[in-house]
Amino acid sequence: MAVVKIQNVRKFYGSLETIKGVSIDVPDGDFVVLVGPSGCGKSTLLRMIAGLEDINDGEISIGGEVVNDVEPKNRDIAMVFQNYALYPHMTVEKNMGFSLRLKKTNKEEIRKRVEEVARILDLSDYLDRYPRQLSGGQRQRVAMGRAIARKPQVYLFDEPLSNLDAKLRVQMRAELKEIHAKLKTTTIYVTHDQIEAMTMADKIIVMRDGIIEQAGTPVELYDTPANTFVGGFIGSPAMNLMDGNCGADDSLVTLIDGPEIAHRIAGVLDTKVIVGIRPEHIETVGSGEGFDARVINVELTGSETLLTVQIGPHTVLASLRQRQQLKLGDTVTLRVAPQHVLLFDKQTNLRIA
Repeated sequence: MAVVKIQNVRKFYGSLETIKGVSIDVPDGDFVVLVGPSGCGKSTLLRMIAGLEDINDGEISIGGEVVNDVEPKNRDIAMVFQNYALYPHMTVEKNMGFSLRLKKTNKEEIRKRVEEVARILDLSDYLDRYPRQLSGGQRQRVAMGRAIARKPQVYLFDEPLSNLDAKLRVQMRAELKEIHAKLKTTTIYVTHDQIEAMTMADKIIVMRDGIIEQAGTPVELYDTPANTFVGGFIGSPAMNLMDGNCGADDSLVTLIDGPEIAHRIAGVLDTKVIVGIRPEHIETVGSGEGFDARVINVELTGSETLLTVQIGPHTVLASLRQRQQLKLGDTVTLRVAPQHVLLFDKQTNLRIA
C-alpha cells in the first residue's frame, strides 16, 4: 500500500493542453474515484500515474518515490482495463499468474497466490477454462485477479465495468468494494458513471476540461456541490437547474416567469441566481399548499414515479416515491422544503453558501 501524490501535473498533445495543473493526494488505502464526462482528462491522468503517458510538467510520487521517469513495470502498480486484456490462449490460472511469471516468482508462490485470489473472486472452479468459455463478469474477475495476484502498492482501474450489462455492473460494484475492504490497497478508479462514483468511493474527484471542479466525499459532493456543473453531474436523476431572482426578502427566490420558492440561504438580496433542486426533494401536496405545474411526462419505474412537469418556461423532473395516478396535461401541486433549495451565482455558477 502507498500514498499517491500528484502535484501540479500538466499534459500537452502538441499545443493542446489536456491536463491543466492537477494536484491530488490519495491517502494510503483509500478508494478514490476520478469521474467526469468523456474527454475531461480522467483516463489520461490515470495513464500518467501508470507511466503509459509522459508528464510534461509537475510530479507524481508513489509511496514517497517520484516516478516521473520510472518505467511502468517498475512502479509497483497494477492496472485493470476496460477491455479485460486477457490472453485468449491461456487458461484462467495462467492469465492470473502471468505477471508473477514475468517477475520470475517461484512456481509454488505463484500457485498459492492464484489459488488465494481465485477463492476471493469465486473463480476456483474456472482455473482450467479459457477466456472464451467465460461470461463477461467472469472475464472481468480474471482481469482483476491478475492485478490482485501481483500484490502491488496501487491498483488503477480504467472504466472496468463499462462493458457489462446493468445488473452485472451493480453486482461487480459490490464485489469491488468488498475486495477493497479485504485488501485495503490504495485504489484509483476512473469512470464516467457518477452512480459508480457515489456508491464505491471514499473520495470523489470531479473533472472537466482537464481541471478538478471539486473533490470530496460522496455526501459532500451531493449535498454541497461547488458549482452548477458538479450539482448537475452528481446525482441521478440530475439536479434541476432554473434561472431565478432573489428580491428584497432573503428567504424567497422567484423563478423566471414562475412561482416563489422558500430557501434558507441568508443575505442573498437583489441577485440573479440559478436555483438547484434535486428531483427526489420535490413532493406532491394538496392544492394551495405549493406551486402548480403541468404534467408533460409520467414514467413509472416500479419503486418510484418520474414526473416531468412544466413550470412556466422551466422543465422540471420530480422523483416521487409514491405512485401517482397522473396523466399528460394534468395540473399537480408541488412543494420543496427550504433546506433542499440550493442557490448558485448566475455569473460564476458557484454555489452561494
